[in-house]
Amino acid sequence: MKITLFPTLRNYKKEYLAKDVFSGIIIAAVSIPISMGYAQIAGLPAVYGLYGSVLPILFFALFSTSRQFIFGVDAAPAAIVGAALTTLGIAGESDAAMQYVPMIALFAGLWLLLFYLLHADRIVDFISTPVMGGFISGIAVTIILMQVPKLLGGTAGTGELPELLHHLAETLVHINGLSVLLGVCSLVVLLLGKKWIPKFPMAVAVMVVGVILTAVFHVQEYGVLLLDQVENGLPRLFLPDFSQVNLTQAAGRGLMVAVVIMAETLLSENNFAAKNGYRLDDRQEILACAAGNIAAAAVGCCPVNGSISRTSMNEQYGGKTQAVSLTAGIFLAVILLCATGFIGYLPVPVLTAIVISALLNVVEVHLAVRLFRVSRQEFLIFMTACVTVLLLGTIYGVIVGILLSFVAVILKATNPPRMALGMIPGKEDFYELEKNRFAYPVSQVVIYRFSENLFFANIKILQNDILGKVREDTKAVILDAGAVNSIDITAADGLVQIADSLKKRGIRFYMTEHSENVNEQLRKLGAGHLIEEGMVRRTILSALHDLGLREPFALEIPEEEKEMVRRKHFYALTPEEENSLEEFAWAFGTDTVRELEKCVHSVVGQIHGISDVENLSEAGLEEKLSFWHSLGPLDEDELLRRLELHIDEFPAEVREKSSLVLSLIERRRRVLRDKLLREHPGVKEHLDEKQERMERRLQKQNPEGMQRLQELCGGEKTTSATGKDQTSDGDGPIESV
Repeated sequence: MKITLFPTLRNYKKEYLAKDVFSGIIIAAVSIPISMGYAQIAGLPAVYGLYGSVLPILFFALFSTSRQFIFGVDAAPAAIVGAALTTLGIAGESDAAMQYVPMIALFAGLWLLLFYLLHADRIVDFISTPVMGGFISGIAVTIILMQVPKLLGGTAGTGELPELLHHLAETLVHINGLSVLLGVCSLVVLLLGKKWIPKFPMAVAVMVVGVILTAVFHVQEYGVLLLDQVENGLPRLFLPDFSQVNLTQAAGRGLMVAVVIMAETLLSENNFAAKNGYRLDDRQEILACAAGNIAAAAVGCCPVNGSISRTSMNEQYGGKTQAVSLTAGIFLAVILLCATGFIGYLPVPVLTAIVISALLNVVEVHLAVRLFRVSRQEFLIFMTACVTVLLLGTIYGVIVGILLSFVAVILKATNPPRMALGMIPGKEDFYELEKNRFAYPVSQVVIYRFSENLFFANIKILQNDILGKVREDTKAVILDAGAVNSIDITAADGLVQIADSLKKRGIRFYMTEHSENVNEQLRKLGAGHLIEEGMVRRTILSALHDLGLREPFALEIPEEEKEMVRRKHFYALTPEEENSLEEFAWAFGTDTVRELEKCVHSVVGQIHGISDVENLSEAGLEEKLSFWHSLGPLDEDELLRRLELHIDEFPAEVREKSSLVLSLIERRRRVLRDKLLREHPGVKEHLDEKQERMERRLQKQNPEGMQRLQELCGGEKTTSATGKDQTSDGDGPIESV
């Protein structure tokens, strides 16, 4: 696979530059409090959050195909790492933590690189929209609940919903009034600004006001928390001390983090891409995540991840490409070099309000409402995915999400749309009886449509439906399998059981309308005899014809409605011309020639039983040609030609009078010719071309038979159904008018 560097900057338009730079500056400003807070959750000093917002974000932009997504220090990986430190008994910001956390980031990057090589991006294909929406909403709500205590004057929460609610309850005991006032006012201003002046950088304005309040009124003296002071300077290169780290533990935690990063980032990126109408290369996104985490390890930071809140803000301010990430990374690098002084003046409640306002856009309430209205089942799947993330965390949310997607598929497949069909007088198609007032069943025939692939979980439903619709006077059941593209062995056995059960009751079973590959599956699964016995038909109409029914079909119209139907509809249907050999080829696929030859041999076998060849009339010969189903004129012409090729296989008493048999075949051909030209006088050239193709095909399939026929005929003329005289010589058939 070819890797493209800075793919979103290809064919860059200059009109993007202003929005990208502006949005990048906003993202950099907002990243300061977010990244510093999450770094502390991961067990590192706050400044490492800024370090993780420079080099990793630049490496992500180098490979990412997402036009909007922002990378950086984020909640889910930070929480996993922080929990790992607690489990191992490592104190936050200790020397051991400073060694252990970057090693987890390094292993996460290496695992992601392996996922890239293994094409693990396909995980996204197994996630449905309700699952994805619930998953993203669950993450957003989790982060909001982490941030709410900071609005009240406390610290950020960690863990899942029970731990977050417990921490929130503890914070409520020690609320700081001024913090609440600053946070709530900031949040209200941000939400109003987003609604009325969405393009105005309200977040920056709120931050500036916060700095001014600190500088003028010294709000920290009233218990309002400020961000920690940060010394100027870029991060140093991290050199791990492997002797201080349990590599097995680090690799295991790194794997967990890598799975979360891949799933959360890919799901979120695809969500934003779908909303804004562009495509992603999911595999290269995994490579971008790997590069970002290896870069994070190189500066001693915790694992980094795609940020939903910052991406939502980027979307709000109109960022168009990863130039936003480049701007944000460079801007933060400049701040670290020479402008970190103002960071210590930023009130935490104000910055928390900025984060929460961005996350409120991510909670997909609109999708939940839509699902509730149109599909309660998918609404429950949405809510389950959301609640799972809240209660069990991101990694379990991914697992449950995939399982829910499979459950949704199975539920849909086991309860597909299915209906009884009938006809509307004067129309040729078949219509659902329940939804069409003037559709009526075909008399003594059940026509049933099943709109799903057949497999072990739904074949019982089909069996019960069909048997439940059969009445005492039913003569046939026709299954419309137009939506069936695959069938497993359980379903194949189930179809055989249905056919056998109906046969015992004197009812004919047909399977129709499906694609040719289903016939191939039936043969492989041991149900090919259904095809050979004529129970598999190309169309519903051909099945009705095989029953001996012709248009207009008798419909079960109630007596009280017959007069109304007569007034409203013309009761006249146009007969459909069937091409039976095409249907034969559709039914038998690659075995068509072999099966056709079997039919010819069957006719030859019947001729073996003829005691009086002279009295074999043309009608008698036609009767011998009855196999699989009735033939059209052109199809019968090919069968007659194949009979000629097998003339030497006839019994001795017939071979002795081969000229008589050939003359019978010739007379039958002339009848077919007259019928064709009488019904289709303008298609002679087309029929000639068809005859030429047939002769070439037979010459290729059975050259020995063609040679024997030439020798037997001795140059005599035979006439095809097309009206051509076929003169045989040593070079094969020569056609003349």
